[in-house]
Amino acid sequence: MPSTPRRKKPPAPLPPFDRPFVAIDFETADHGADSACAVGVVRVENLKVVAREAILIRPPRPRILFTHVHGITWPMVKDSPVFRDAWARVTHLLDGATFLAAHNAPFDRGVLTACCTAHGVASPALPFVCTVQLARRRWAMKPANLPAVCRRLGIGLIHHDAGSDAEACARIVIAAAAPESAGPSAPPNSEVSRNRLFD
Repeated sequence: MPSTPRRKKPPAPLPPFDRPFVAIDFETADHGADSACAVGVVRVENLKVVAREAILIRPPRPRILFTHVHGITWPMVKDSPVFRDAWARVTHLLDGATFLAAHNAPFDRGVLTACCTAHGVASPALPFVCTVQLARRRWAMKPANLPAVCRRLGIGLIHHDAGSDAEACARIVIAAAAPESAGPSAPPNSEVSRNRLFD
């Protein structure tokens, strides 16, 4: 007896972007996920940016391997707060937030988890929305790296500046929530599932 073809599930609805959320971006010093050397945090309420913070962080090891990416050097961060103290300065922005947004969310979620674990800090119990997947789903956009998405949407960006990256990420979510948002949505059989959007 021939098997019945499995029907593809319709795409899940987009998350409720009109609720408070926080966009976050980390820069790292080396290959260790615990090596955050900068964090940018942007809070959005009613689809408006209401607060922002960008902090340099003293990483656990003095060798910075990715200066060529983000421009951060050891002299710039050696007197900066360690992650525990830097995070304490931004956690108030997460109060009442319904999700965290990040561009390539698995990376930023991994850094946040590793740093919280290393410093004995509770990691926020919030789902992550990946704006790479959101851009692919909302506008069928490829490539969906941050500079490409920002160019398409007319969002200002200083790439690999944690504050700028976080704000750009927030504005991608805001743009996706707008009904008149430019560009077609991904087709119904889009590979971008709810599980990929909510990382």
